Amino acid sequence: MPGTVKDAILRGRKTVETVVEEGRKKVEGVVEGGLNTVETVVGAGLNTVETVVEAGLNTVETAVVKGRRTVESAVSRGRKTVEHAFLRGTMQAAVLHGREDVRIEHVPVPRAAAGELVVQVGAALTCGTDLKVFRRGYHARMIVPPALFGHEMAGTVVEAGENVIEFAPGDHVVALNSAPCGVCYFCQRDQENLCDDLLFNNGAYAEYIRIPARIVAKNTLRIPAGVPLEHAALTEPLACAIHCIEDCSPRQGDTIAIIGGGPLGMMLLHVASLAGYQTIALVRHPGQVDTARQLGATHVVQSSIIRKAIEETRAFTPGNRGVDIAIEAVGVPEAWQEAVELVRKGGTVNFFGGCPTNTHVSLDTNRLHYNDINLKATFHHTPAFCRKALDLIAGGKFQASAFITGHAHLYELNRVFEKLMNRSSEIKTAIVP
Repeated sequence: MPGTVKDAILRGRKTVETVVEEGRKKVEGVVEGGLNTVETVVGAGLNTVETVVEAGLNTVETAVVKGRRTVESAVSRGRKTVEHAFLRGTMQAAVLHGREDVRIEHVPVPRAAAGELVVQVGAALTCGTDLKVFRRGYHARMIVPPALFGHEMAGTVVEAGENVIEFAPGDHVVALNSAPCGVCYFCQRDQENLCDDLLFNNGAYAEYIRIPARIVAKNTLRIPAGVPLEHAALTEPLACAIHCIEDCSPRQGDTIAIIGGGPLGMMLLHVASLAGYQTIALVRHPGQVDTARQLGATHVVQSSIIRKAIEETRAFTPGNRGVDIAIEAVGVPEAWQEAVELVRKGGTVNFFGGCPTNTHVSLDTNRLHYNDINLKATFHHTPAFCRKALDLIAGGKFQASAFITGHAHLYELNRVFEKLMNRSSEIKTAIVP
């Protein structure tokens, strides 16, 4: 028995050891197999992830490239569409038909012939001359109705005609409202503003404007970077103001009186102040007083009574002797007479404001002769003054934003002129088509 038990125990132990060993081997095998399986799965998974990521990256890069090309193509097509759309249809434009009769009409979009430009108007400014034309229904030299209307503008070139090499589509330009011939008697004597064949151009109150070849060649200027279009549009009136001040030949220390608080009166005041002269602004409306001071007036006289304005102005000069230079910027006979009363002996009067046709004025011939008073009348501008004006605007000292006191759409043009006729505090309104 004991041997049998012992043998049974030995056999049982070996059986257990065998089972344990076999179990261990199976477990090791399973673990090893499992590890291999896990490593394979992980390895395969990593490869799959890398493949997916790489494929995704390629897809993203491809999509980005395609998207970029699509955007570039769309922009290019859009640009071409904008550039060519104006060639196919009509545009809105202001047409002067007569006295206080301006109509916004659909007219053919202009095309550029050889040497010409077509400019998309960015801003067209109201001015005293346009207001007078609106009131009177015509301008003897500049516009005969029915005609496109407006002349102070700046914009972007959209079409350049054959042989135009100085400008290309996309350029920001100021196209002035006139250009001299360069060959007549007056042009040869540096009086291009009096040119016998002075070419005028109107049509700024519109979506597009055609610039004649002579103006393209002689009086179209590229706008410096950073200068807003509406500021650059001030070039034309500013050129007239600079012409007037220089025409008066002021000397250092002179006192200049400017009669009139309208757009050009304020512009003359600002130009004279920037040049270092003492200035006296004569205005009629209370709302013009602060503007005159902002633009550099040394003194401001605000009165609607001419005699009172004359006395107050002369009181600012030593011994009431009068100012050195008096500039009339209203365009009425009474203001012309007032200007003569403001100046000292030997002084200069500039009749800058244009009066209506067939207007006459009476002057004291005794005072003119025995006080040796110089009478001048400055008209318009020249290409040289236009370049000086744009340089002054770009230089930063000229307060361009002070002159643009309102903005309006083309269809509001009549309302804007009616408001200006009522002597509002507005100086210039930028018409944005």
